[in-house]
Amino acid sequence: MRSSQKWKNFYALLICLIHILPFYVLITTSFKASDDTSSKWIMPGYLYWDNFQNAWREANLGSAFINNTTVTSISVALLIIFGSIAAYPLARHRTAWNKFIYMLFISALIVPPLTILVPLYKFMVDIGGMNQFWGIVLLHVTFFLPITIFLYTGFIGTIPRELDEAAMIDGAGRFELFYKVILPLLKPITATVIILAGVQIWNDYQFSVFFLQKPAMRTITVALSSFFGQYNNNIGWVAAGSFMGAMPIAAVYLFLQKYFIHGLSSGAVKG
Repeated sequence: MRSSQKWKNFYALLICLIHILPFYVLITTSFKASDDTSSKWIMPGYLYWDNFQNAWREANLGSAFINNTTVTSISVALLIIFGSIAAYPLARHRTAWNKFIYMLFISALIVPPLTILVPLYKFMVDIGGMNQFWGIVLLHVTFFLPITIFLYTGFIGTIPRELDEAAMIDGAGRFELFYKVILPLLKPITATVIILAGVQIWNDYQFSVFFLQKPAMRTITVALSSFFGQYNNNIGWVAAGSFMGAMPIAAVYLFLQKYFIHGLSSGAVKG
């Protein structure tokens, strides 16, 4: 029994190291000067803060942070609103039509966004969504709504129906029932949605590079990609910029982590 536990601890430690090592290399690279040719695995004996200053100035990260925050916060808020409202009837009323709609949403998960990039690009041009925040928000909400509905539907399915019946006996309407009874119980799965969708949207490159082409509208990932060119690669600047860009979403994860696992596991139980 003890031997089995030791192996479990060993594998857990190994997995932690695998995830920590890239972050460690990011930190060592961030604090090294460009002329420092020592190994990236060795922490420098000095702190070269110019990488952070240059990355912030040259990539205009101040504007990029505002753009990222705007796109991510609006997209996640809309996902929570539309995802939870759509999931409630799908979870509570298992009619043939609702099951069909639910399966339609789930089937959309298998469609990789890049496979439909050409018609998607033409569609965005036709509706005037190029270089518009509402356009990129529309894309993010569209592609993350299926997984959001999947998680919310599964989680709502674990909430006893007796709560609905008790609220309706007390005179609550459907909207009041959802807003006052069901919605407060969705905190764990809402935290899961914020983390899963928020991280992906915050780190998005594939949509941002095509649909936010104006320099003033660049997100962090697109702004940092400008440091890579045919004749120069500012690895230290990119590492410093990536480190700064990762901090806000890491703080959100640390704040919501106690809800994350519970919400994810509960949301996947009944689907």
